[in-house]
Amino acid sequence: MIRIPFIKKGWLFFLALVFTFCTVQAQQNFGGLALYTLRDNMNSDVESTLQEVADTGYGYVEAAGYAEGKFYGMAPADFNALLKSKGLEPMSTHQRVVDMDETDAMVTAVKEAGFKYFVVPSPPRSLVEVDRETRTMKMKGSLDDFVEFLTELGKKCEKEGIQLLYHNHDMELKVDENGDKPLDYLLEHTDPKYVNFQMDLFWMTRANADPVAYFEKYPGRFKSWHVKDMDQQDRFAPVGQGKIDFKRILDHKEASGMQHFFVEQDRVFDGLEPLEAIKISHKGLKEFGFDKASE
Repeated sequence: MIRIPFIKKGWLFFLALVFTFCTVQAQQNFGGLALYTLRDNMNSDVESTLQEVADTGYGYVEAAGYAEGKFYGMAPADFNALLKSKGLEPMSTHQRVVDMDETDAMVTAVKEAGFKYFVVPSPPRSLVEVDRETRTMKMKGSLDDFVEFLTELGKKCEKEGIQLLYHNHDMELKVDENGDKPLDYLLEHTDPKYVNFQMDLFWMTRANADPVAYFEKYPGRFKSWHVKDMDQQDRFAPVGQGKIDFKRILDHKEASGMQHFFVEQDRVFDGLEPLEAIKISHKGLKEFGFDKASE
């Protein structure tokens, strides 16, 4: 029998405790947070805000603070290191794209930061005019131009091991002058090898569109979700504080193709602070069973 000195046994016991604690902590943390929810906090204090996100119980994040090759003013590798130091995974990032010329630098930065998903959060302004009052979009060319744009960008991402997703609002679900729903057109004319989608459950509901019907019609195309609730006044609300039937939607996760989900709340109301809202939402996720969803 190999004898281990007492002092070494003590260290081994200590290391085992640390490993067990870290494992339990990792198991407790689940789900993602779209950092757009905390944009003001991130602008004032990145490090302490990310610590709050981790302490609340989220396991990964979606960035929304890219500018001039940096994420929240940090070089991509430095932002990755900061996230990892907090126990958070850099899973997804919203990249506001105007035209194709800027995308090479974006894809490089997204890869260096370790993100899995490059998400186009709204129509590129070089292709689409958006009327925010009526929440409608008007193509400067055609929807085929939009398909071509996403496909070209998707190929750039795929080459670097990144997945391209397009994020919907309600305007992509409104029938245009040609009788097409832009979201449906994009789903039907893009190759899932290069282009897939992030479904925003609030905006689907706002457009009177059934998420489950989309999962069934376009199975496997919605690789991530934005999980946000809607109050009785049709405003943004923390998860579980509104009227969206997340349990029904989650029951159809497999058809969706969803691999990751992110809490997002664009605005808060009635005196609620964003940091408090994300805590309420994380509890809500657990009540609906999101903690048991394999990711």
